[in-house]
Amino acid sequence: MDLQACTEAIRTKVGDDSGLNATLKFDCGSDGVVFVDASVTPNTVSNENNDAACTITIALADLGALLTGQLNPMNGFMMGKLKVSGDMGIAMRLQTVV
Repeated sequence: MDLQACTEAIRTKVGDDSGLNATLKFDCGSDGVVFVDASVTPNTVSNENNDAACTITIALADLGALLTGQLNPMNGFMMGKLKVSGDMGIAMRLQTVV
């Protein structure tokens, strides 16, 4: 799954009002970022590299696996496939969306 496909999948999952009430960024390194602004309604999803309250650093392939259900978020965290910086509570709430 490429960055654009991941962005669209996240946009669909987040919808207009995800209930996250925060900003979140998936940082895929040189492959780019997916920025979720769920502090406003309707929520927005873009590829802008903005500051976020919570940043999840993850390889693009692992993000694709996370979005398709092939990678469990908690298992991915425990295996080191994703790293969370910032507000861990936002990452925990994200499980209900992704």
